[in-house]
Amino acid sequence: ADHNQLGFNLRSNIFQGGPLESRSLMKDSYTPDIIQKAVRDPKNWHGRRTDELGKWHQKNALNLNLQKTLENKYG
Repeated sequence: ADHNQLGFNLRSNIFQGGPLESRSLMKDSYTPDIIQKAVRDPKNWHGRRTDELGKWHQKNALNLNLQKTLENKYG
């Protein structure tokens, strides 16, 4: 019974999905020339440099591997 109802709902297009055209608050708020002038710095990500973030992840991975190794060796 549930499968029949689900099939009926799918055939009658009750689950229409999202809109075909997406809207952006930034694009609605600013003119196109402002968006084109915006400079995105790849080294600055929310006030944090990506290389610092990468270094942190690298140290964290080494720390996790060290903890696993010590746990396996000493219990």
